[in-house]
Amino acid sequence: MASSAMETCKSEDMHMQVDIEKNAQDVRSQWVLNAPEPPSPWRVVADSVRKTISHYKQKFSSLTDQPCTTILLSVLQVVFPILAWGRNYTATKFRKDLLAGLTIASLCIPQSIGYATLAHLDPQYGLYTSVVPPLIYAVMGTSREIAIGPVAVVSLLLSSMMEKLVDPASDPVGYTKLILLATLFAGIFQTSFGLFRLGFLVDFLSHAAIVGFVAGAAIVIGLQQLKGLLGISHFTTKTDIVSVMKAVWEEVHNPWNPRNFILGCSFLVFILTTRFLGKKKKKLFWLASISPLVSVILSTLLVFLTRADKNGVKIVKHVKGGLNPISIHQLDFNSPYIGEVVKIALVVAVVALTESIAVGRSFASIKGYQLDGNKEMMSIGLTNIVGSFTSCYVATGSFSRTAVNYAAGCETLVSNIVMAITVLLSLQFLTKLLYYTPTAILASVILSALPGLIDVSEAYKIWKVDKIDFLACAGAFFGVLFASVEIGLLVAVVISFSKIILISIRPGTETLGKLPGTDLFCDVYQYPMAVTIPGVMIIRVKSALLCFANANFVRERIIKWVSEEESEDDKGNSRSTIQLVILDTSNLVNIDTSGISSLEELHKSLSSNGKQLAIANPRWQVIHKLKVSNFVGKIGGRVFLTVEEAVGSKSRC
Repeated sequence: MASSAMETCKSEDMHMQVDIEKNAQDVRSQWVLNAPEPPSPWRVVADSVRKTISHYKQKFSSLTDQPCTTILLSVLQVVFPILAWGRNYTATKFRKDLLAGLTIASLCIPQSIGYATLAHLDPQYGLYTSVVPPLIYAVMGTSREIAIGPVAVVSLLLSSMMEKLVDPASDPVGYTKLILLATLFAGIFQTSFGLFRLGFLVDFLSHAAIVGFVAGAAIVIGLQQLKGLLGISHFTTKTDIVSVMKAVWEEVHNPWNPRNFILGCSFLVFILTTRFLGKKKKKLFWLASISPLVSVILSTLLVFLTRADKNGVKIVKHVKGGLNPISIHQLDFNSPYIGEVVKIALVVAVVALTESIAVGRSFASIKGYQLDGNKEMMSIGLTNIVGSFTSCYVATGSFSRTAVNYAAGCETLVSNIVMAITVLLSLQFLTKLLYYTPTAILASVILSALPGLIDVSEAYKIWKVDKIDFLACAGAFFGVLFASVEIGLLVAVVISFSKIILISIRPGTETLGKLPGTDLFCDVYQYPMAVTIPGVMIIRVKSALLCFANANFVRERIIKWVSEEESEDDKGNSRSTIQLVILDTSNLVNIDTSGISSLEELHKSLSSNGKQLAIANPRWQVIHKLKVSNFVGKIGGRVFLTVEEAVGSKSRC
């Protein structure tokens, strides 16, 4: 009797425990179903605006009790960060910045002249762009290492697109005016991106696309330098490799002077050798930095002393000196090409920002501080706006000069100020000495900077990680190489967007099983040891959105999997019958009416075959829309907090 009573008590305890667990599951399901309504899109926008206003109100209220001078100083420190870090500036930091500034100036002067010729501008415009923009950025920028000035990719981009509007050879004045106008609009776009926090627009150019684009542009730039290296007078204005090689082939078969080639190649070997030594021995970094300037000085003296210009060596000739002239009067807003210039400026603005922010973030991570992307965009934008008023074309952060600046031990942006003053003094007093500088040397200076732009190891890494990303990289590379710079960018953007659309239209789905000894449900293909539940199929959609683009695909995939699971095997034996299909929606962030409609059709299809559908772990927006559309009622309220609870409901089906 006693044993019988004990068994009865144990049975009652077990039933009670099951009832408690069942009630607990029902309660947790109600947590999901009775969640408050999520905020509407208008409320989200309003809350965002209110939080922004509240943030500035708090800042302002903390200053209301302060004197007016303190308030003014706080505002100025936000706009001009130099006022904040400048208070702790020391003589030790200045010594390091002075050395770094002089070092990058020695690299900047020959590069600026070369990049100006690459942009089809007079040499002085490159030097102008290395004076005002660095000074503006020094007081407004947030990076400590970036060296501002003209860069090769932007120079090529401007010239390749702008020369389709105006020929720089036949109308250099009109061409220069359009360049300055494009610089102004590029600055306005960049400032707007920062002001309205539109930095995501820069991300349209993916990392893979930038790697391919820069590599392709580097090769095109290198081919363009064959004009100076070979001393060719008439050269194609096209940038694709076929046109350039055809032009070189035609010129080589004509009588040409080998002195330009010998001179340029000799100093190119010298520059590359010093760079190799600088990489091998870190203490000799300065040798690689000053070698371009040393090459310019030595080659100029050589041409002057031997009068090689009389024997066919091409020289720079006149370089206009003096302070940056005001160029506001050259901004022609009545130009018939104003629409095309705005389009060019937008492309250039995005490319320039992408390069500058990428460079800035790379070195900021090394130094262990954060770069404010929006402030960077505003500072670069205002730099170019002011630059367009002072005869400068588009400036941005240069990787090669920034790397030299970092290696030279710069502490702050004072190194940019030192560089700008050095270039300004050169403009004021040394431009006449550049008259006999051979164009072959400028070509060799640009060529020496190109190997750093072609990152083969990064391209290989992209190939190993993501094949579609590599396709975007290759598309940008070959588009630039065989078509044009803008076509290369367009191909890369199209491939990147196609990848997003493809992933959205055909999202992955996975069947889940329970890992032994855990409460986790994982993909059975990733974890072969995961155990499937008899009579239950658990499916998870690997997409953040179930919408018109992918809903039918997901529905058809689930129905196909269920039918395959119940089909006969090779020996004619019927497999286990599916009684319950659980849809794990933990990845779904949102769903639209097409997604709900596809779920309703899935429910009807399963119900007609005696199967039930359950939803597990739905997000806030998803469960709200499923309730409003009465889908929860149609599936009998089978909505659960976890997959495990949904599996446990099978016994009650």
